[in-house]
Amino acid sequence: MAKQTLHTVALPEIIDLDAIDGIRDQLIDALEEGSVAVQAGAVERVSTNALLMLVSAAETARRHHFEFCIEAPSAAMSAAIERLGLDAQFSGMMKQ
Repeated sequence: MAKQTLHTVALPEIIDLDAIDGIRDQLIDALEEGSVAVQAGAVERVSTNALLMLVSAAETARRHHFEFCIEAPSAAMSAAIERLGLDAQFSGMMKQ
C-alpha cells in the first residue's frame, strides 16, 4: 500500500548537467518515501535531460502508486516543455 507522505523537491533556477545529479538524488530519496511535489516556479533554464528525468520520476511514482506533480511551473519551463514537444508527457502532472 502506498504511503501518504508528500515530499517536496524545489528545483533551482538553472537545471543543467551540473545540477541534474543532485536533483536526481533528491527525487530518488523522495520517491522511496511516497508522493512527490516538485516546485518549479524558480526555473529559468532547463536542459532536455532534466525534463526527461522528471518524466522518468513521474513514471516511477506511477508504478509505486504515488502521486507526482509539478507545482507552478515557470514560463521558461513550460516553454521548454512545449518547444521539445513533451506536452503530452507532462500534461497529467502539471499543477498551476
